[in-house]
Amino acid sequence: MKKIVLMALVAVFCVCSFVNADEKIVIYTSQLEQDAQQTVEAFKKSNPGIDVEWTRTGTTALMNKLRAEFAAGSPRPDVILIADMVTMEGLKKEGRLMAYKAAPTKGYDQNLYDKDGEFFSTKIISTGIIYNDKAPFKPKSIKDLERPEAKNLLIMPSPLYSGAAAVHMHTLTQDSALGWDVYKKLAENGAVNSKGNGGTFKAVASGEKLYGFCIDYLPIRNKLKGSPVTFIIPEEGASAVTEPVAILSTAKNPTGAKKFVDFLLSDEGQKLASAQGFMPAKAGITPPEGFPAKIKLMNLDTSKALAQDKKSKRKFVKVFGG
Repeated sequence: MKKIVLMALVAVFCVCSFVNADEKIVIYTSQLEQDAQQTVEAFKKSNPGIDVEWTRTGTTALMNKLRAEFAAGSPRPDVILIADMVTMEGLKKEGRLMAYKAAPTKGYDQNLYDKDGEFFSTKIISTGIIYNDKAPFKPKSIKDLERPEAKNLLIMPSPLYSGAAAVHMHTLTQDSALGWDVYKKLAENGAVNSKGNGGTFKAVASGEKLYGFCIDYLPIRNKLKGSPVTFIIPEEGASAVTEPVAILSTAKNPTGAKKFVDFLLSDEGQKLASAQGFMPAKAGITPPEGFPAKIKLMNLDTSKALAQDKKSKRKFVKVFGG
């Protein structure tokens, strides 16, 4: 009798341990701290049976941490939510991601998620043109910045420091109508680079420079506060980092991980992205105040970008300096 009771208790313990494992997911994210906290809390509210352990840092630091865990044979996260699709493409090539072909992608442009269902964009952070309201002309296209009136007045973030700038570089240079020729002409016209988007925004807002390439939310949010800047999507379109989400192939709780992906791609998740001040990736969700109703995106071959990343960055340095 005691043996039966003991076996029953062991069985109950095992079931409880299994349930507890299933009720928890581990997330690595490069979101801003406040946004990550809000996202986790909103997910838990929609999925009260799932606990969440999350780690937040920048994409580069996060990838270094993940690489160390891969090397040790013990990757911890079920889900990763990072800045860009080029990094995700690298993880996919290494076989690190799990396909989720049943993900709710209706309403999403096919360029915003992996064709094999291994990663999915959750928002659009576009890079377009910013100009000071005292600038001598209002640009409509990227090539307008080659005009003599813009000489020595253009600044841009460096792809050596900014992931968004790296994506912008790959997007422009892959475009047959622009290519490296546009960068060479901008450099000849006196364009310079700063480390990040923050430096670019400050230079244009202060009037130190009058034109720049910059991620959307910095000028849009600050214009609402009175900053003398305007952000436009050029006629050619914009590049974008899209904060994709993916499930690791080593996920301990793939069921819970899929629920997190479902939440981010749902109307509720996309409305949260908008409330946080970002352009939703899903069509039909109202964007934040000051954002265009729709953003025209240029095409980007992420596989090609990944393969040419180091070579392209060296070429950028040759054209503009570090």
